[in-house]
Amino acid sequence: MMEANSYKILLVDDEPDILEFVSYNLKKEGYHVLTSENGSAAIEVAKKELPHLIILDVMMPEMDGIETCEEIKRIPSLKNAIIAFLTARNEDYSQIAGFEAGADDYISKPIKPKVLISRVKALLKRYQPESSSNDNVQSSIIEIGDLTIDREKYVIINKGEELVLPKKEFELLMLLASKPDKVFTRDEIYNSVWGDSIIVGDRTIDVHIRKVREKIGQNHIKTIKGVGYKFVE
Repeated sequence: MMEANSYKILLVDDEPDILEFVSYNLKKEGYHVLTSENGSAAIEVAKKELPHLIILDVMMPEMDGIETCEEIKRIPSLKNAIIAFLTARNEDYSQIAGFEAGADDYISKPIKPKVLISRVKALLKRYQPESSSNDNVQSSIIEIGDLTIDREKYVIINKGEELVLPKKEFELLMLLASKPDKVFTRDEIYNSVWGDSIIVGDRTIDVHIRKVREKIGQNHIKTIKGVGYKFVE
C-alpha cells in the first residue's frame, strides 16, 4: 500500500461545513485532499486530477451523487477510482441505488473522525493500479463461448458487442468466469471483490449479480441457494 501522502482523495458535498470537517481530518492523516461542491464540477476535477478515492454526497444540486457516480464510471481514466457515498440517507433503496451506480462503499453520516479514517484506509487498500495483477485470474483474457473478458483493458465482448462494466461488476464477472462451474461462496466473493476489511450491505452481491446478468444474459451466472454463485457456459 502506498504512503498516505501519495493518495489523492476527492470530496464532493454541497455543505461547506462537511467539506471542511472531512477535509481537515483527512489532511491530518497526510492525504492530498481535493474538494468540490457539486457533481458537475467534481467530474471535471476528477478527470484532471485522477483521484484514487472519491467520496460523494448523495443529495446535491445540479447533479446528485448517483448521477455523478454513474458518469465517473463511464470515464476510462477513472475506472480504478474507488467511490464511496458519505450521506445522511440510510434507507435501503438509497444504498441499493448507490451500489447499482457502481459505488464501492456506503458511509452514513454523522461519522466520528477515527471511524472515517479507518474506513478510508480500508477503502484505499483495495485500490489497484493499472499494473496490478488479480491473483484469482491466471490469464488476462478469458474466452468462454460467445463471451470474451479482457482484464487488462477492462472490456467485455458479448456476442460481438463490446461492453464496459463498472469496476466491481467487472471484477465479479472475472472472478466467477475464471473457474467455470466452481461455486463461489458469498464470503469468497466478498473477500475477493470487496476485501475482507470492508463492511458492505447484505444485498451488495445480489445487486451486482443482477446488473451483470442484465448485460451478459441471464443464463451465465447460476444462483446456488444458501451458498453463492457459479459461472456456467
